[in-house]
Amino acid sequence: MIEIENILKAYLRLNGVVDETPLQRNLNLSDRYDANIYLKREDLQVVRSYKIRGAYNLISQLAPEQAQKGVVCASAGNHAQGVAYSCRLLDIEGEIYMPTTTPSQKIRQVERLGKGKVKVILVGDTFDAAFTEATAYAQQTGKRLVPPFNDPQIIEGQGTVGIEILNQLKAPLDYLFLPIGGGGLSAGISTYFKRMSPQTKIIGVEPLGAPAMHQAFEAGKVVELEKIETFVDGAAVKKVGELTFSICHKNLDAIQLVPEGKLCTFILQMYNRDAIVVEPAGVLSIAALDYYKEELKGKNVLCVVSGGNNDIERMPEIKERSLLFEGLKHYFIINFPQRAGALRDFLEKVLGPNDDITHFEYTKKTSKTKGPALVGIELKNPQDYQSLIERMNQAGFDFTNLNDQPHLLNFLV
Repeated sequence: MIEIENILKAYLRLNGVVDETPLQRNLNLSDRYDANIYLKREDLQVVRSYKIRGAYNLISQLAPEQAQKGVVCASAGNHAQGVAYSCRLLDIEGEIYMPTTTPSQKIRQVERLGKGKVKVILVGDTFDAAFTEATAYAQQTGKRLVPPFNDPQIIEGQGTVGIEILNQLKAPLDYLFLPIGGGGLSAGISTYFKRMSPQTKIIGVEPLGAPAMHQAFEAGKVVELEKIETFVDGAAVKKVGELTFSICHKNLDAIQLVPEGKLCTFILQMYNRDAIVVEPAGVLSIAALDYYKEELKGKNVLCVVSGGNNDIERMPEIKERSLLFEGLKHYFIINFPQRAGALRDFLEKVLGPNDDITHFEYTKKTSKTKGPALVGIELKNPQDYQSLIERMNQAGFDFTNLNDQPHLLNFLV
């Protein structure tokens, strides 16, 4: 288990290397939940996530002969940036394995932060595949593997976030929401809090499509998921660490799963209402507040915003996922009669005054009496959906709703 003394030593070791990130009371969230909602802004860290803490804490303690050999890591992005920046500061060579699905913005950041000290190798479709390759390479070469979460020195470094929180927040904290990927951050912070603020209720938060810690809690042991949704790239792991699981299982009061679409809604809200750019993993703790709305009233609540490395090129997908989750966008395959005026009938008899066609694909085939069209419709309110369906039925249109068939919807989103 992790010793408090080692977290304190890591805090001193990181002095002058990492930023003491702001702890801010968020007015919009506080009004929304009738509580004091504070955000620990690790998205404003020097590498735009907390990962520099654990990476530097480990690498800076390497023996000289080990440091000369160099280090290896695997990461979906943020840990890679922490390792790259640490290699730069400590003048150590690093090789970083990243999934081929990693957003290009994160890859560029790794190369920029490493400033010639690191080499990026893209391999596999998931973090786990990249980690397997990195581990094998480290064993072959004798280079030090810098794990993203399952290592005492990594956990101790991440635990320094907890020291800052309690130093900055003067009032007693009732609830603490922590994002979970592999569990390093939640293991480190929860260890410090259980000793220094035992009255605080600690909630871990995972994406619904990658519930590795939740499944481990259910099974009472670490399990490996067969497949995961990789959209929340900073928290999409098939298997948490043995060490992080044992610590989190002891310290966390609950784990909350949040659908990826809901995360997208909160990403957009944080940007539009507070001008905060947060990545999918970084918004996990905030999106979980909805599930505890009644319990939080009048309480002091803190959410750790773990990262802000969000590629602007992903925003169309984020908006689309949000609309689908909120019930504001629906895709249909509609069989139109192949005659003049069929589309006009649809517009006049089916489309409501606030409905908007955002996607339409149709090719006329003269040898058929009907032709399928792919139609995307955006609604102003989710409640408008039922009346839209009723009008389609009354007008005699044959249709299939693709929102109910994820394997087909994946071709569009």
